Amino acid sequence: MLTFLLWLLLLVFCWPLALLALVLYPIVWLLLLPFRLLGVAVEGVFAFLRALLFLPARVLGGRRAAA
Repeated sequence: MLTFLLWLLLLVFCWPLALLALVLYPIVWLLLLPFRLLGVAVEGVFAFLRALLFLPARVLGGRRAAA
């Protein structure tokens, strides 16, 4: 809600910049999408490696880590 109000304020005081932001936002979002997907994939690999590293401790009955 605050973002919308700030955008409306920008529209009132500087409408060309607000319209430019409105047009460029989807383009920037599309350009950043591959980096988000790469971040999800890297996070998954790190979670897998962590689970693999802690597997012997879990099998031997180590205490559970807090989630």
